[in-house]
Amino acid sequence: MGDALIHDTQAGIERLLEIMRRLRDPETGCPWDIEQTFDTIAPYTIEEAYEVADAIARQDWSELEGELGDLLLQSVYHTAIGEELGHFSFQSVVRSISDKMVARHPHVFGDESRDKSAEQQTRDWEAIKAAERAGKAQKGTLDGVAVGLPALLRAVKLQNRAARVGFDWPSTDQVIDKIQEEAAELVAARDTLTQDEITEEFGDLMFVMANLARHLDIEPESALRAANAKFTRRFEGVEAALKARGKTPSESDLAEMDALWDAVKLAEKAAKSSGKT
Repeated sequence: MGDALIHDTQAGIERLLEIMRRLRDPETGCPWDIEQTFDTIAPYTIEEAYEVADAIARQDWSELEGELGDLLLQSVYHTAIGEELGHFSFQSVVRSISDKMVARHPHVFGDESRDKSAEQQTRDWEAIKAAERAGKAQKGTLDGVAVGLPALLRAVKLQNRAARVGFDWPSTDQVIDKIQEEAAELVAARDTLTQDEITEEFGDLMFVMANLARHLDIEPESALRAANAKFTRRFEGVEAALKARGKTPSESDLAEMDALWDAVKLAEKAAKSSGKT
């Protein structure tokens, strides 16, 4: 049964579950897979989620298929460990998320009207989530915001929670004023305080920057990824221009590279305005 299922390319999720069971078999499985725990697998789970996001950003749909498979494997891995420890099973995990989706969409699966805006549906979604947290004895406003989230994403989620109970600046002008205040404090700290205190001031500035992104309806992780990609693209343009001159960056200087950077930037803007990119 096991071997037939493993080699049945049409078997779907049951095939993958059997493959994982065999990999984790203490007698005949893979030594590396047998040793893995929730803690050792968690970093791979995060990495695979980012690789899914990267494939989407690059619109590489063929690669996305593979990356989604890698991410699915992470869920199968964690549920296999959970089942071995008696915590839960793959089927109970599927049942849990299915029940949650049905409960959170009464306008689709229940008797509530669908005749409401996306904004109202978002408010209803948050109200349902708040009720779920109350049922889990998560009484604090910030309870349940995962500590393991990327720091920038967690900052936005914390601020969103606080905003729901009225702890928020009413306009972006006040957020920008706070950014200027925090930037000034960081400059002062640079010259007079310890490295730990400078780090704290820098964190305060980043936190307020995340708040500005929230007020401007910007997803800061995506914005920073786009900025990273732009920097990479332009610096590669600088390197290409230097190579045409028979040089490398280490053989250049800041003035030359800065001038080439400006040239690459202007060329990008010209290409964009002409519709070539």
